[in-house]
Amino acid sequence: MRDIEIDSEEASPYECFECGTIIVAEDNPGHCPDCGGQMRNRQTPIE
Repeated sequence: MRDIEIDSEEASPYECFECGTIIVAEDNPGHCPDCGGQMRNRQTPIE
């Protein structure tokens, strides 16, 4: 795995764990606007 510098002011794609909706935002939207599921930053690897 390689190190990635994350720019907090740069928009990032967030994906819903439940329905797969993708939103591009500067901050984590928290919950999916479609189903209410948890969102994750797609640039952060899942271990």
